[in-house]
Amino acid sequence: MGTIRTVLLTLATLGIAAVVAGAAVVYGGLYNVAATEQHLQPVFSVMETAMRQSVRLRARRIEPPALDDPSLLVRGAACFRDKCVQCHGAPGVAQGDIGKSMQPLPGPLVDARQHWRARELYWVTKHGIRMSGMPAWEFRLAEEELWAVVAFLQRLPDLTPAQYTQATAMTVLAAGGALTPVGNQLPCGRAEGARASAPARGGDVARGKKALYQYACSACHTIPGVTGSQPHVGPPLTGIAKRARIGGKLDNTPDNMVRWLRHTRDVDPLTAMPDMGVSEQDAQDIAAYLATLD
Repeated sequence: MGTIRTVLLTLATLGIAAVVAGAAVVYGGLYNVAATEQHLQPVFSVMETAMRQSVRLRARRIEPPALDDPSLLVRGAACFRDKCVQCHGAPGVAQGDIGKSMQPLPGPLVDARQHWRARELYWVTKHGIRMSGMPAWEFRLAEEELWAVVAFLQRLPDLTPAQYTQATAMTVLAAGGALTPVGNQLPCGRAEGARASAPARGGDVARGKKALYQYACSACHTIPGVTGSQPHVGPPLTGIAKRARIGGKLDNTPDNMVRWLRHTRDVDPLTAMPDMGVSEQDAQDIAAYLATLD
C-alpha cells in the first residue's frame, strides 16, 4: 500500500511540475513565436505527425471523382497558379515573399502525390491547416475547382518548367473541348458565376457559423460561439437578432441581413465595413446563424 501511495504521489508531483513548467513557458513568453526563427525540431515533428494523422482520419471516407478530364486539369492549373504558387512555388517558379517568410515553411508540392492520397489533398485544400498558414478554400473555390486543384497536383511532378508555363496559359475551346495555349490565361474562380447564380437553399446555421470566420468577420467583431481575440474594431454581435436596425440603415429582417452582408457599401457608402465578397448562399447561412444570437 505504501508503494502505491509513493508512486501516486510521485506521479502527482511530476504532473504539477509539468503544469508549472508549461505555465512558465506560456505566461513567461519563453517560447519564441517569431517567424524569423524555426520551431524546435521536436515541436515541428509532433505538429507534422499530428497534422498528417488528423488529415488521414478525416479524409478516409471521401471518394474522389475521375481526375483525368482535360478541362479539369486546365482549371486546376489556373487555380494552382492563382492560389498556390505564391506559397508553394512551381516547376521553375520560386515561392513568393510570403511563402519564403513563413514558419513552418510551406514546401513545394511537386512531390505531393508521393505523400498524400487524392482524397487527402482534397481535404487539405478544402479545410486548410490551423496554425500553419495553409488557408481553407471551401468558401473561395467551387467544389469542382477544389477537385481540379487535386487533379493538377497529380500531374505536377511530371511537368518541366516549360510545360508548367504552358499548362497555366491554356484554356478550353468551347467547340470540341480541345486544349489550346492562349495569351489570356484562364482565371481561377470561373465556377463562381455558376455558384452565385444557383438558387440558394435555406440558411444553414452550422455552416453560417463557419462562414463568419472564413470571411474574417471575427477579425473585427466579437461573435458569440466564434473563437477570437475580443476585437474592438466593429460592434459586438451579441444579441444582434433582437436589434431593430442593421447598420443603422435597414430593418432587421433576414432578407435585409443578406443584403447588408452582400452589398454593404451600396447600403451605406460611408460605413467602414468593407464588402467581403459574400456569395448569396453564404450570406443566407450567416444570416441564419446571426438570427440565433438573441
